[in-house]
Amino acid sequence: MLVPTEPTGPIEPVGPTDPHRHRHRYQVRFHERWSHLNNPHVRTLAWLLDAPDLLDPRAEEWQGRVASLEPVDEMTRAWLDELDSLPAALQASLEVHPHKRLGRYAEQLMAFYLQHRRWLVAHGVQVRAGKNQTIGEFDFLLRQGDALVHWEFATKLYLLESGGHGRQADYYVGPNLADTLGAKIRKIMDQQLMLSQHPAALAHLPQPVNLAQALIKGWLFYHGETPLPAQPQGISHGHCKGFWCALQEVRQLSARHYAVLPRLGWLAPAKLPRPAALSHEELTRQLQRHFQENDAPVLIALLEEGGQDFLLESDRGFIVPDDWRSRAEVRIRHAG
Repeated sequence: MLVPTEPTGPIEPVGPTDPHRHRHRYQVRFHERWSHLNNPHVRTLAWLLDAPDLLDPRAEEWQGRVASLEPVDEMTRAWLDELDSLPAALQASLEVHPHKRLGRYAEQLMAFYLQHRRWLVAHGVQVRAGKNQTIGEFDFLLRQGDALVHWEFATKLYLLESGGHGRQADYYVGPNLADTLGAKIRKIMDQQLMLSQHPAALAHLPQPVNLAQALIKGWLFYHGETPLPAQPQGISHGHCKGFWCALQEVRQLSARHYAVLPRLGWLAPAKLPRPAALSHEELTRQLQRHFQENDAPVLIALLEEGGQDFLLESDRGFIVPDDWRSRAEVRIRHAG
């Protein structure tokens, strides 16, 4: 499904060390537009609406099956500003179905926005054949004119296992090794977007689906510095990027301030009060304690001056166990 391309250069075998590398990253643009937002849920919603797509909607291989949001206009910006000042309605919508899963959290935020725009017909519609067999679920059913549109929505983070040089989507592996970018794309395109064609789906739809598309946001993380490897065709060239490095490489990081990001804080670039920041020494101790008991990768933010009382994310990266790469290679061999 993804056409291989040749790498443009080698991947450096070290973690990020250049303090100016973040100047070319998405965080700069995000902070220019949204640093005034304080509520973490509103900031995440702003990221969902503002961030570049992970898949390029214009790429021929998707055959029009990738959706994209229009740029945030002034009315939506004013709405987000108002939400930041009065977030009670958004908070209430999140409390209807409390969750800890990042994907479900993002889905609830997107549903809130689609409802605000009056596009949403239904959200999370399960399709069953009989009482006990679940066929699938429609993430979003939307009204576009007289047409009914199915959107499959995903927010994903993947690390490039550098032996693949980015030429195949299966070399992009989930931090916990649960899946790969290639496997996720195949599942969405070959299964989830076909749901409306299943005979059992008709009973759950107000009318036939005219179009099924995937809306995918996320971050891809690379080991080493520029030049970045060539990426699979169909991936947006402007996607959000970060780094990854093994625990033993953390000593090479050179920022003054750091933070460990909680799972529901993995999407929008961080804005944190100064007392929440960690020094390099404090970060190292916290990571060492974590990996003594847990092999789950940790997402950290590198922070820079943002204002008198807060710091802003300048870069981000996953810290992984020292044996992560060898385990990722095993996962890649079994991708499918």
